[in-house]
Amino acid sequence: MEKIEGMISDIVFKNEDNGYVIAHLSNENNDVVIVGCMPTLTVGESIEVEGKWVNHKTYGTQFEVSSFMPVTPSSIEGIYVYLSSGMIKGIGEKMAKRIIDKFGVDTLDIIQNSPHRLSEVEGIGSKKIEQIAKSYEDNRELRNIIMQLSPYGITPNLCLKIYKKYKNKAVDVISKNPYKLAEDVRGIGFKVADKIAENLGIDKLSKDRIMQGILYSLNQSLASGHTYLPKDILVQESSKLLGVEKEYILDCILGLAYDQKIHIEKGLGHEDHIYLIPYYLSENGVCKQIIKLAQSDFKYLNIDVEKEIEKVEEETGIKLADNQALAVKEAIKSGLVVITGGPGTGKTTTINTIIKVFENNEQEVLLAAPTGRAAKRMSETSNKEAKTIHRLLEMGYATDSEELVFLKDEEDPIKADVVIVDEVSMVDIVLMYSLLKAIKPGTRVILVGDSDQLPSVGAGNVLKDIIDSKVINVVRLNEIFRQAQESMIVVNAHRINQGLPLHLNVKGKDFFFIKKNTNEEILKEIVGLVSTRLPKFYNLDKLKDIQVLAPMRKGDLGVANLNIELQKYLNKEEKYKVEETLQKRIFRVGDKVMQIKNNYTKKWETEDKSESGEGIYNGDIGYIYHIDKENKIIYVLFDQTKIVSYEYSELDELDHSFCTTIHKSQGSEFPAIVIPVTWAPPMLLNRNLLYTAVTRAKKLVVLVGDVKYLEYMIRNNKTNDRHSNLSKKLNRLKEEGVLVKN
Repeated sequence: MEKIEGMISDIVFKNEDNGYVIAHLSNENNDVVIVGCMPTLTVGESIEVEGKWVNHKTYGTQFEVSSFMPVTPSSIEGIYVYLSSGMIKGIGEKMAKRIIDKFGVDTLDIIQNSPHRLSEVEGIGSKKIEQIAKSYEDNRELRNIIMQLSPYGITPNLCLKIYKKYKNKAVDVISKNPYKLAEDVRGIGFKVADKIAENLGIDKLSKDRIMQGILYSLNQSLASGHTYLPKDILVQESSKLLGVEKEYILDCILGLAYDQKIHIEKGLGHEDHIYLIPYYLSENGVCKQIIKLAQSDFKYLNIDVEKEIEKVEEETGIKLADNQALAVKEAIKSGLVVITGGPGTGKTTTINTIIKVFENNEQEVLLAAPTGRAAKRMSETSNKEAKTIHRLLEMGYATDSEELVFLKDEEDPIKADVVIVDEVSMVDIVLMYSLLKAIKPGTRVILVGDSDQLPSVGAGNVLKDIIDSKVINVVRLNEIFRQAQESMIVVNAHRINQGLPLHLNVKGKDFFFIKKNTNEEILKEIVGLVSTRLPKFYNLDKLKDIQVLAPMRKGDLGVANLNIELQKYLNKEEKYKVEETLQKRIFRVGDKVMQIKNNYTKKWETEDKSESGEGIYNGDIGYIYHIDKENKIIYVLFDQTKIVSYEYSELDELDHSFCTTIHKSQGSEFPAIVIPVTWAPPMLLNRNLLYTAVTRAKKLVVLVGDVKYLEYMIRNNKTNDRHSNLSKKLNRLKEEGVLVKN
C-alpha cells in the first residue's frame, strides 16, 4: 500500500448514493486521479490517501483509494480553500478571507482552540463565533464517523442522522448491535442494518437478526394499511426476507411476544393474528372508546329540534334536504354518529347547521381534521377555527423520555360539549385511538367523511370499518343538489363511483379529457396545460391554483419525473434565483414544495417575527423563500405567513410538489386538477383512486392520456384488502350485547 498527500483540486464525478468519487489530488510534485469511496470529499480539502496504482483501460493510470483521512491544511491557500468550501457554517468566501488576513496560518488552530478570538475579525459577533465553533467541531467528529461507516455503504446523509442520534458513541453502538439503527434512525431499515451486520460477521441465524427481520416484515405491512398479519403470511415473508427456515421464525415470534414487542391474538377462524403492540392496543382501544362514547350519558338538550333547524334555515336561507335534517337530529340525540356522503351532497351545509344548533344552545363545539390543509378548509367553510387533530390533542414530551406524546388523554381530556371531525377516511387506527381516548364520555362526537375515498396512509380502514360494523348510527347523504348537478366534476365523481361512463368535454363545463397515446405526448400536453393554456384561459395561477396529481411515484409520468419536467417551466432557472443541487434534486427559490412527514417540533415564525410556533405537518404545501448557501439552510414559506428553516441534512422531509401523488392530495382542494392517465400497476388503476383525485377539484378537471386506461379505472372497483379486525370486534361486542346503538 502506498500513501499520497495533497489537496483536492477538482471532483470529476461523485455518486451521492454510494459515495464513489473520481477526483484530482494535487501536490507539489504532480496531479493524480484518485478513485474510491470517499463520500465526504470536497474541493480544497487536504487529505492523505492510502491505496494502490491501477491501470484503467479507458482512463489510464489511477490511484485506487482504500482509506483516506483529512489533513489540516498548512498553507494560506489551502486554509482559504477549506474555509470557503461551505463545509463550515457561517463562513463564506469573503468571511474566510477576512479571518485568514487576521490570523494567517494559525487560523484553524484559533477556530479549534481559541474561537473567542474570532471576535477580533470585523463582522463576527458572539452568535457567529458559537455557530462557527460548533460547525467546525461537528464537522470534525462527523467526518471521523463517516470514514468509519462508509465501508458499510452508509451514505453521508444517513451518517449525519446516526451522528445526531448517538454522537461520538455511533461506532460503538453499531459494532455491538447494528440492528439498533433500524429501531432508532429514520431512513435506516432492516436491510441496511443487515448489510452492516453481514460486514461485521454477525451470524445469519442470530436471534437479534431474525427478530429484527420479523419486526421489519410487520412494519412493512403497515405501509399496505394492515394492522396485523396472519401468522402464516408473516412466517412466509420473514423466511423469504431472512433466508432462514420457518422453525427459526416461529421460535423468534414467541421470543418477541415474550419481550412484549408483538401480540399474538386468536382470530375468529382460530388462526393467529400477529400485531405490533401499538396497533393491537389501538385497535382494541378504539373499540373500547366507541362503547364508552356511544353509551355514555350526555347533556340532554330540552329543545324542539325541528324548530331549531328551521331557525338556522331562516338565518342561512338554505333549506335542508330530508337526509341532512336527519343527520342534524342524529347528531343531537346520539353520543357518537357518522355522517358520510360524496361531493355535492351537502356535508358542509349539514356540518354548519349542526354547529349553529349546538352553539345557539350554549354548547361548546370544537372542530378538527387530520391534516393542516383539511383543517384550513374546514375553517373557511364554517367560519370557525378548526384544528388539526394533532393540535387539538396538544403535542408534548413524555416526562421519562424525549418521546413526543399527546398531552390530552383520559387524565386530561379535551374540554368541549361537541367534537366534529372531518375527513375521517384519512385517520388511521393509532391516531383515532389517541383522539377518542382524549374525549371524555358525555361529549357528543360527530365523525364526517367520504367512505368512498382512499383509506388512510397509515394502518387501518377506520371510517369504513365503523360504517360496515353497523353498530353506531350512520347517516348517508346521497342526494346531489341541483346546483351541484351543474358541475360535471360532481356528476362524474358519482358516475365513477357507480362504474358508469363519464360525461366528457361538454362545452362550457368543467371536466375534460384530452386524448394522447404515448407518455411523451402526455407529458408534453401536461406541461403546456399547466404552464400556459390553463392560466391564460381560466385566469389561474400556474403554481397556486393548478395541481398535477399522479397515481404513482416512478416512471415517465410518475411524480418524481413530472416534478423535474414541470420545474423547468413553472420555476425556470434564472440568474437572480439562488439554487442548490442536493440529494440529486435541484432546490430553487420559488419552488413549490411539500412537507412529507409530520414534524411536531419544527419551529416557524412570521416574516416580521410577530408570531411563532411549532409544527409542520405531512401534506403542507409551501414555496422556497430563500436559500442560504453559507449556512446550508433553505427557508420555506407555508400558508403565506409561516417561515420554516431546513438544514440541508433535513431535506428528506421535503418533496417538490408541482406534482404530487393522489394519496398525498387527500384532504385538500385545488381550483384545477390535471391527471395523467396511462399504464400503471392494476392496484393503482382503480375506481377508488380516480374518484379521490377528481373530488380534489373545485373548478376544473383535465384528464390527459389513453381512454382505455380511464375506462379500466372506472371498471376496476377492486381495492387492496387490509388486515383489520376493527369491524369484526365491534360486531362481536354488539352480538354479546355490550354495544347497543344509541
